[in-house]
Amino acid sequence: MQCDLCGKMAATVHLTEIIGDSTRELHLCEPCAREKGVKVEGVFGLADGKTIAPCPQCGMRFEEFKRSGRLGCGACYGAFKEQIGPLLKQVHGADRHVGRTPKAATLESRRQAELETLKAKLKQAVKSEAFEEAAQMRDQIAMLEKGLKKGTTRVQRNRRT
Repeated sequence: MQCDLCGKMAATVHLTEIIGDSTRELHLCEPCAREKGVKVEGVFGLADGKTIAPCPQCGMRFEEFKRSGRLGCGACYGAFKEQIGPLLKQVHGADRHVGRTPKAATLESRRQAELETLKAKLKQAVKSEAFEEAAQMRDQIAMLEKGLKKGTTRVQRNRRT
């Protein structure tokens, strides 16, 4: 789709103007959008001219992801974390997987996942100055960590015998 103003470049900024009861869609290239006063950082908040290294595992370039909307492999999540983190947070509510744990997961891995979730919630509670809630989470974290240490010690003893 070409830019509605200049007709020369591809439209990458799509605006919907609502004036009174009427709406108008406007498809603009980045230079024309800037001329209209639209702050253009893109979905990924990248500064102009910033180069991003390709994924070390599959070699996918970030530009390819921007065009296709699909990552090449699991390592791309780490390679492009800085760029896709805000997008994932906006779409999924988090920038890392917080879904259900598979049934086959061990008790230790479930505890570890719960521990990571609690630590993130604790950080947020402290940030929002909910200190009573933070204290409860701190205690839960301590109990989980104690349980993980006991479980790990028991597994190590079993391996030696």
